[in-house]
Amino acid sequence: MAESDPRPSPSGGGHMRDFTTGSIWQHILVFSWPMFVGNLFQALYNTVDSFWVGRYIGPEALGAVSISFPVIFALVALIMGLTMATTTLVAQYRGARDDVQVRRTVANSLILIAASGLVSSVAGIVWRVPILRLMRTPEEILEPAALYLGIFLLGLLPMFVFNVLGAILRGLGDSRTPLRYLIYATVINIILDPFFIIGSGPIPAMGIAGVAWATVISQGLSAVLAFIHIMRATDLVPRRRDEWQMDWALAGKLFTIGLPAGLQSTIVSFSMVVVAALVNTFGAQVVAAFGAAGRLDQFAFLPAMSISLAVTALVGQNLGAGRQDRVREIVRRASVLTVLITGAISVLAISWPTVLMRLFTEDSTVLAEGARYLRIVGLNYVPLALMFILTGVLRGAGDTVASMAISFVTLWIVRLPVAWLLSYGLGWGVTGTWWAIVISTILSLLLHWWYYRTGNWQRKVVVRPRLSPA
Repeated sequence: MAESDPRPSPSGGGHMRDFTTGSIWQHILVFSWPMFVGNLFQALYNTVDSFWVGRYIGPEALGAVSISFPVIFALVALIMGLTMATTTLVAQYRGARDDVQVRRTVANSLILIAASGLVSSVAGIVWRVPILRLMRTPEEILEPAALYLGIFLLGLLPMFVFNVLGAILRGLGDSRTPLRYLIYATVINIILDPFFIIGSGPIPAMGIAGVAWATVISQGLSAVLAFIHIMRATDLVPRRRDEWQMDWALAGKLFTIGLPAGLQSTIVSFSMVVVAALVNTFGAQVVAAFGAAGRLDQFAFLPAMSISLAVTALVGQNLGAGRQDRVREIVRRASVLTVLITGAISVLAISWPTVLMRLFTEDSTVLAEGARYLRIVGLNYVPLALMFILTGVLRGAGDTVASMAISFVTLWIVRLPVAWLLSYGLGWGVTGTWWAIVISTILSLLLHWWYYRTGNWQRKVVVRPRLSPA
């Protein structure tokens, strides 16, 4: 039965936005700033871990935590493609005024993400040591890395649930509610870290295991709180048992969009694993520099990532409503904004890299290599930011295959061979790996721009606008 009101408020609050009308500038800014703050807190979340580990446990422990992140990313990347698909479908159905399908998308996404979280967690825990050995993890950090990973992976299910809830709300135009619970998680993690690492009163000193437990607890609490809020304050989550039945046609749409997006993330993540394996051959201190500088990379990418998520939601709603005329203006304005912000960050990273690296360590070798990394990879920030905008457009349209193919070419056929050639073939050492990152990113931007200009992505829209009744 059709909804009597063509535009109900399934989010139950005033944070949803209709992106099909009104100022594009305003939509981008108002929608992206909570995601920027959220991403900032997420980066702070990880950076605080690195701060405490680097300062109070040592460079070997910092390397152990750092080497774990490519493994974690590889395990979750394929599944996180489903959350991207959720945002796309929710946004397009919302733009098409089909709120029944919005709720069906919510139910199916939660079922799929919960099952996937359990499988990924078990697989990661069982295979973590062979994976770390395959990456040529230095023996001195293998045991702490395996310990950290084993505990961290216990928190995959709540992490996945929290992320899919956030994806649903972003598709509806609400970027503020996910921010609230991400802030809760970050604050809890910041409070727990020193107590669990160093110990206090009845809490024993757990070292690197304490970092992992703090993360699991904070993620679990934030996921539970977010789910309770959405159940109480909205009608997004189905209440009846029959509403939780799988809609295989809808699940097929989620996988059609999500699998290429997830495969792209997997391609990216496993290329990171191989790059990390190459970096590992240069010793534990270089590994620590790579990990710490990578934390700073996260901050550089935050504005572009946030604006890219806004672009996905804006493009999805407008294409679902048949407003293709607004899409190119969204791209132009988002690109200008991200270049201005990311360009300033790039100048900071290139000009004062040692100052930034001192946030994590005073080890002279780690400082020197981390500063060299930032001076080179800092050139990478603006091209990568623009690429994020273009991938946001393609995701909003439901076209995730092109980005997957481009990622495969630029990372596996270009980045990895060039990294080995420069690092070992030409004898540049690990500096060659840093330059390979820059070269492959610029090529990826050029290929994404070419594909965007073809306009083929406009034919991949999943949801078509419904005609209003006479």
